[in-house]
Amino acid sequence: MRTNTALLSLSVGAFAIGATEFSPMGMLPEIAGSLAVSIPTAGMLVVVYALGVMLGAPIMTLLLIKRSPKAALIFLMSIFTLGNILSALSPNYDMLLIARFITSLNHGAFFGIGAMVATRVVAKGKEAGAIAGMFMGLTIANIGGVPAITRLSQILGWRESFFAISVLGLITMLALLRSLPRNMQGQELNLRRELQVLTRPAVLLAMLCTVLGASAMFTFYTYISPSLMFISGVPEAQISIMLILVGLGFTLGNYLGGVWANRSVSRTLYGLFTLLALTMVLFPMVASDSVTAGVMLVIWGLASFGIVPPLQVKVMQVASDAQALASSVNIGAFNLGNAIGAALGASVLANGGDYSAVSYAGAAVAAGGLIILQVTLHQAKRQRVMNARHCTEN
Repeated sequence: MRTNTALLSLSVGAFAIGATEFSPMGMLPEIAGSLAVSIPTAGMLVVVYALGVMLGAPIMTLLLIKRSPKAALIFLMSIFTLGNILSALSPNYDMLLIARFITSLNHGAFFGIGAMVATRVVAKGKEAGAIAGMFMGLTIANIGGVPAITRLSQILGWRESFFAISVLGLITMLALLRSLPRNMQGQELNLRRELQVLTRPAVLLAMLCTVLGASAMFTFYTYISPSLMFISGVPEAQISIMLILVGLGFTLGNYLGGVWANRSVSRTLYGLFTLLALTMVLFPMVASDSVTAGVMLVIWGLASFGIVPPLQVKVMQVASDAQALASSVNIGAFNLGNAIGAALGASVLANGGDYSAVSYAGAAVAAGGLIILQVTLHQAKRQRVMNARHCTEN
């Protein structure tokens, strides 16, 4: 079977971005100790990154949409590489915050433009699988990249870890240069149409589902290292192994979410949002040792990343005539959720809650996502009925 090199290069880029997005969760103790800040304060690095994605997604997309996707994606990865080098060289916490913000500016536009490219290089009807294929790099990063970088930070230091991530950026730029089609053109920018799409109730509700799903995930995931140590008694040296299991769950979820979404987006989202809430309710109750915690993390990871392909497909479906900005802004919505989740977890801890309370807070947010999902699907069904009646009357 012939390898789709364009899709593979997008997956390589997703791997690199996943490495820089998720590695700080495993490096929080080292970063906090090195820069003399608390773990909740170090957790704000996740918040700043997520806010940068949310801001950068629409701005970078609008600036680059008329360019060829090849040139746009390579430019975005150059920002990624520079930001990680600056992170490694940061002399203090404030400079590291700024460097992480710079790094994040590429994220939303890369996945937004990349999702459109992915759907162009596969056969019709395979779009959800293509998007899942691109995001597969993100999940593989959590199996191999994030645990390796976490361990590297424990052995050599977190600065060396950011230098290693910058090398991934250079590799991605070369992969994109060699594999993306030269004749793929950018899109004509109709700013009014693109912005009007973002005011549609169906689009806004779909993006709200994205925000809540990501918030639920990151309320727990941002503090996964200390949660494993304090709830499950996992030694610090074994945290990287547990992160491999999380990455395995992410990969399974990403693959199955894409497969299931090709059959039914709605049923896939219902099932996985429910599973996400249940795993975070049960984790503090049953994950009292490394083995049980590992099993729970695989299931939690499956639910967390299983919702990603169907949520992205849902937004692109309801924004069918102006997908570019909506696709990128939905990536920003994921990261707005990341910021909300990380901040919620920090608030729980700052107000006297323990890591079990953080997990319960994440479950409550996932339950809220189920409610909004029900509203979203009800409105979509109502709109279809109205359209059918309109066609019948005409």
